[in-house]
Amino acid sequence: MKVQFFSRPNCHLCDEGLSILKLVQDDIHFEIEIINIEDDDDIHEKYMLMIPVVVKDGEIIQNGQLDYVTLYEAFLNK
Repeated sequence: MKVQFFSRPNCHLCDEGLSILKLVQDDIHFEIEIINIEDDDDIHEKYMLMIPVVVKDGEIIQNGQLDYVTLYEAFLNK
């Protein structure tokens, strides 16, 4: 399973979100693709007010303040 993590540099909330995502990754195997929204104008416009954003299979699983339980349950239901 591959999960996309949309963020940008110097984003404290993104750093915390990635840490939580990696905790979930310790319990459920998946690959994290980190995408810097500042590298693409369309992606930046789409996600700039939502970051961090976790996407699985084209669907937003969670954004903003990420939590372990929500992510864990979403990935169990792959």
